[in-house]
Amino acid sequence: MTEAQKTVFISADHGLAIIYFFQSDVVKTLVEKGVRVVVLTDDGLVDQLRNRFGMTGMIVEGLRFKACSKYAAEVQPGLQYWSNFIRRVGTSKRINTEAMDSHIKQVVAEAQGSQRIVAAMAKMVISLMRHSKASRQCLVKWQMRFTPNIYADLFDKYKPDLVVSATYGWRNDRYLLRESVKRGIKTGAVIVGWDNPSSYGVPAAPLDFVTCWSEIQKQELVDGSDWDPARVNIGGIPSYDGYFRKEWLIPRDEYYKLHHLDPKRKLITYASSFITFSPNYLNIEALAKLVAGDELSEPSQLLIRLHPNHFMDEPLFAGEREKVRELARSLPNVHVVEPVALGGDLGYYSGEDMPEKTSMMAYSDVFTTVYSTMCVETAIHNRPIVSVCIDTPGGWNKPHKFSLDLSKIGDWPTHQRFRQANAGRVAFNAQQLKEYLNAYLSDASLDADERVKFIEDEVTFVDGSAGRRTGDYLASLL
Repeated sequence: MTEAQKTVFISADHGLAIIYFFQSDVVKTLVEKGVRVVVLTDDGLVDQLRNRFGMTGMIVEGLRFKACSKYAAEVQPGLQYWSNFIRRVGTSKRINTEAMDSHIKQVVAEAQGSQRIVAAMAKMVISLMRHSKASRQCLVKWQMRFTPNIYADLFDKYKPDLVVSATYGWRNDRYLLRESVKRGIKTGAVIVGWDNPSSYGVPAAPLDFVTCWSEIQKQELVDGSDWDPARVNIGGIPSYDGYFRKEWLIPRDEYYKLHHLDPKRKLITYASSFITFSPNYLNIEALAKLVAGDELSEPSQLLIRLHPNHFMDEPLFAGEREKVRELARSLPNVHVVEPVALGGDLGYYSGEDMPEKTSMMAYSDVFTTVYSTMCVETAIHNRPIVSVCIDTPGGWNKPHKFSLDLSKIGDWPTHQRFRQANAGRVAFNAQQLKEYLNAYLSDASLDADERVKFIEDEVTFVDGSAGRRTGDYLASLL
C-alpha cells in the first residue's frame, strides 16, 4: 500500500518570507521529496506567486488578513493588543533585552489618555515575565483563547501534517499557529530576520520546533524564550544562499549604467535603516557633502538606498524621503535607489530587487548604514562597512512620537555583536566618518578577516546550502 502524500502549510506573510521560502531551495526541496506544499500568503499576491514560483506539488492560498484584522479589532481588542505587546517584550533577562527595552519605551512614550495607566500596568507584568518562566508559559497558554476558526476550511480541505510560519506568532500568523496547535498538528517557525530572536519574546502558542541561523540565535531562543534545545534546529539562513552562489549579481558595467554612476569614481553606498526610531537625514547629508565636495582621499560618489518605511503612510518618513531626493537633485555625484514594492499588503519589503541589493553591496568600495541587517549581507560580499550614527537633535521632534538617539543603540544585541566582532567601524560625527571612509578607501582589506569570522558566526553555512538543509529538516519532521 502506497504511503499517503504528506502536506505542509507554509505561512509567508512578509516580503522577507517570500525570499526565504521561494528564492532559496526550501520549497523546492520539499516538493522534490514528494511533499505537497500549501503556501499561505497575502491575498493580493496569490496569483502573482502562482505565476512566478508555481510548480507541480505547490498550491498557493490567501492568508485572509482582512478576517484576521477584523477579529483583532472586534474581539476584546484591548486585551489582545496589550497581551501581545507583553508577550513580544516579556522575554527572560538571561539574554540581552536592549532592543525590547527600547520598544517598551516607545510604547509607553506614545501612550495617551487611559493607555498610560494600562502601559504602566503592562510594565509591571513584563517585569514579572522577565524573571519567571512559569509566567511566560502561562501567558502562552492563556492566549490560546484567541483562536478564531479563520482557516477551518483550509485545514479540512488539505489536512496538513505540518504547519510552518515565518515568525513564531508576532503578526497575524498567531491565529493560524494557534488553530493548528489546537488541531494537534505539528507546528513551528523559521527565523527569517537577524534580530528576530532578540527583538521578539515568547511564541504565540506552544510550538513544536523552530529553525534558526546560528548557535548564537539558538542560545537566544533557549535562554530568552524558553525553547527546548532539542526543538531548535540550526539551518543557516536560506535567504542568503543567492549571495554565496552569486546568483543575483548584475554585471558591474550594467549596474553602473543603471544608476548613472561614474566608473572612475569610488562608490560609497548608504542603506537607510532604523527610521522608525530616528531620522537618517543627517547621516545622509554628511556623506553627500563629503562626496559632493570631493573631501575624501579618492574621488567618490554616493548611492543612497531608501528604506521600505520611507514609503509608509507616515508624513515624517515621507518627508525625509523627499528631502533625500532633493539632496540628490541638488548635489553632484549623489544618487538614490528605491526599494521595489512586491504588492498586496507586503509593501516595499520584498525580494523583487535582490539583484539591486546584491550589486549595490558587491560593488561598494565602502558600504554605510545604521547597523542594518545589510551589515551581515555586505560582510558576505566582504566589503568595508561603516555604521553611521550621527544624532539628530530632538529626533523626529513630534509630540507623541518616540525617538531614540543613534549614539545610544550600540548595545542592541545584533549591533553589539557587529561591534564586538570588529566587522566594521562606527562613526558618531562627520569627522569620524571621513576618517573611516578614507581608511577603507586606502585599504579595502582592513577588517576583512574579521568580516569573514563575523559571517561564519552569524549565518553558519557559507556554501549556499541553507535552503536545502532547511528543506531537509522540515521534511524530517514529517
